[in-house]
Amino acid sequence: MIIERFWRTLKYENVYLLNYSTISKAREKIAEYIYYFYNYERPHASLGYKTPMSVYMAGLEKVA
Repeated sequence: MIIERFWRTLKYENVYLLNYSTISKAREKIAEYIYYFYNYERPHASLGYKTPMSVYMAGLEKVA
């Protein structure tokens, strides 16, 4: 399932490595990871090694 893969990736690439000291810091940094790194920088095999945002923007260009 896709969502299980996402949670695994999030834990292994962010949560386990950074070991947050507070819940508020964890929320802040996890949100940054998802928004910036996961969506804009990290290539995804299921998307042909493109980023989610590049695929999304390409879809918008086709509609316009």
